[in-house]
Amino acid sequence: MTDRVPVLKIGEILLVSIQIDLEDEMVLDLQEDLSQKIVSAGAKGVVIDISALEIVDSFVGRMLATIASISRMLGAETVVVGMRPAVAMTLVELGLSLQGVRTALNLERGLKLLRRLSTAPSARP
Repeated sequence: MTDRVPVLKIGEILLVSIQIDLEDEMVLDLQEDLSQKIVSAGAKGVVIDISALEIVDSFVGRMLATIASISRMLGAETVVVGMRPAVAMTLVELGLSLQGVRTALNLERGLKLLRRLSTAPSARP
């Protein structure tokens, strides 16, 4: 049995704070847990805090993009916060642009971005 990353609810926003290096199975568990929590909580936004991560490999990078896509399909925007410069450089070197993933420097800015997105007129029909 693997450790699971906790998903916390703050109003209409879910907070995922990743404090340990993720193994592949943990990432898959997080994807499933978060998807279910978005639906059950009716979340409008997801913040994934990766400030504790020193290394992100291509699998974790792709999973962040996948989580953001799944969240968007379920009606929640995703913001990744706390990315270290070395992590950003590694992702670029790996050719992972994390297309569709919004980023912010820290949790405060990420929450502000999600609030702004939730009050903006929707482009969706």
